Amino acid sequence: MSVRQGAGVFWRWWTAGTTSSVGSAVGAVALPLTALTVLDASAFEMGLIAAASYVAWLVVGLPAGVIVQRLPLRGAQVGADLARAAAVASVPLAWWWGWLTVAQLVVVALVVSFANVLFDVANATFLPAIVSREQLHARNSLTSATHAGTQLSGPTFGGLAVQALGAVPTVLVDAASYLVSAALLWSLPARRVDVPDRWPPVRAMIAEGWRYVTRHPVMGPTMWTATAVNFVCGAQLAVYPLYLVRELHAPAALVGVLLAVEGVGSLVGAALTPWITGRWGTARSVVVGCLVAVGGAVLVPVGAGWPAYLAFAAGNVIFAGGVVVLSVTTRTYRQTASPPDLLSRVMATVRFVSWGAIPVGGVVAGALAGLAGARTTLFVFAAASVLAPLALFLSPVRGLRDLTDLRIGDPAEPRHVAPIG
Repeated sequence: MSVRQGAGVFWRWWTAGTTSSVGSAVGAVALPLTALTVLDASAFEMGLIAAASYVAWLVVGLPAGVIVQRLPLRGAQVGADLARAAAVASVPLAWWWGWLTVAQLVVVALVVSFANVLFDVANATFLPAIVSREQLHARNSLTSATHAGTQLSGPTFGGLAVQALGAVPTVLVDAASYLVSAALLWSLPARRVDVPDRWPPVRAMIAEGWRYVTRHPVMGPTMWTATAVNFVCGAQLAVYPLYLVRELHAPAALVGVLLAVEGVGSLVGAALTPWITGRWGTARSVVVGCLVAVGGAVLVPVGAGWPAYLAFAAGNVIFAGGVVVLSVTTRTYRQTASPPDLLSRVMATVRFVSWGAIPVGGVVAGALAGLAGARTTLFVFAAASVLAPLALFLSPVRGLRDLTDLRIGDPAEPRHVAPIG
């Protein structure tokens, strides 16, 4: 594939991702509501479903970078889409025949999880190949804003669809979105790369990517920050539906709306990230974004009745906005600062560690919620979110204006050392 094929390739790639995200956002409401309302799942079972959705990062997260480097990017993404469509479509089929169980929902989440790993690493590696370096930050902000928009509209639509059609039939929307995404991605040009006569051993390639990230004075600390954030996100994925349905007694349509408001924060954060980083600097913006996210996590479980709904919505917006500033800024830095031949392995290493924290958070939160309740669990994980900015304060990043200000050869000596003002 030519390095840059023009705007048309990007917009087809963007449309595929947007379509898939809308379906996934609908499925994110329909699947847990299927477990809760159709199968009467327990708190621990909800935690297992949430954990299964991300556990593949712990299993194949590191090898994924090597696999993607050796496979055609287009084929990897299309294959992952088809696998996800088949897995999700099995839910309404099993329900129709009276065979649906919580165990099947866990298996479906696992299949989707493994497909997501290959798709996400390939997708993140594909973007720098179709846009210029100068456009990369803006394109990352656009994709994050688009994702936020789908998170805003998708759960709302999902909640209304569940209210009107039922939870299980609504799952079909997710399956259809993966098929549309696969068709669009198949229309993209295939990547042409020079394949070596003999690839290095997989273990050696994984180790090279691991060493590069963990020893990097910027990528290392920001990876641990993202890990702390995702640990909290995993808990939220598992506990939010439980908290809203069983403790706040919210109807399905309202559950969809309250989950969707996360998209407002993500949309605002993505839209403002270029301005914020340009005004404050990328390093300062990452630190402030983490602190904002902590405040949002604390606000989520406050109150009772309608005030609790408002606190949940406001906290969700604030948390998401801070996290998106962190995500867009650090992802762009990795894509531009990584050597091209290491990019897929860098992305895989960071996501193996940080996204691997999501299932751990889900299982821990599910177990804790079964003992102490959903509200208490959310407060405990809000306290844990403090680890995210702490990882930055304990690193050289705390003294920088921009992440690129650090001399990589001498991590203790930044070009600019200035307090956050």
